[in-house]
Amino acid sequence: MLVIPKRDRIAERREATRAEILEAAWELAQEKGLAEFTLRDLAERVGMRAPSLYSHFESKSAIYDAMFGQAWSDYERIALAELEKIPDSPRAVARRAARLFFDFTVANPARHQLMNQRTIPGFVPSADSYAPAVRVFELGQQIFRKRGLTDPSDFDIFTAIVAGLVNQQLANDPGGTRWAALLDRTVDMWADGVGLPSDPPTQSRRATRQPGPRRRTPAARSTS
Repeated sequence: MLVIPKRDRIAERREATRAEILEAAWELAQEKGLAEFTLRDLAERVGMRAPSLYSHFESKSAIYDAMFGQAWSDYERIALAELEKIPDSPRAVARRAARLFFDFTVANPARHQLMNQRTIPGFVPSADSYAPAVRVFELGQQIFRKRGLTDPSDFDIFTAIVAGLVNQQLANDPGGTRWAALLDRTVDMWADGVGLPSDPPTQSRRATRQPGPRRRTPAARSTS
């Protein structure tokens, strides 16, 4: 006899409410600033009273912690999906990895601030929320090690360069492409410095002449 497990509808509703609160928190962080929105703002956005938030998150810091973990988990899923598309060329890998992180962080400045900067005074992510960030960093090191980049400091420099371009883009040309356009060039300069081999030259295919219809040799006329 097939036993269908009983759904925990209370837990499902609770999880759905938490997700709604986090979504609203991200919206407010984009509109007002990561450190500027209040719990009252958040409660009004989701249609509840401020004290009711504490039945889902014990503090505003706990909300930030959940947002931090969510952001890095989202990026981890994207990075893992991109593994299947990464080329063999070490420089192409570096350019792809840089572009992936750059685009993800620039797309949401508040998310970038929480993931990569100390915008919230005193906020320290929990071990569980910090875990996906560690996995992403280790994944990057693993990808580069497989392609000959064995010095950890080289990878540290790479991450610092990309983060610097992200900061420049958001601070000086928000919504533009000034520093985005420099990303590949900058990564190639870093690749030269750490001694990564150049990209293999593109081999052009030779044009092959398609054989035309064979001409028939006219049959000899009979003279008889």
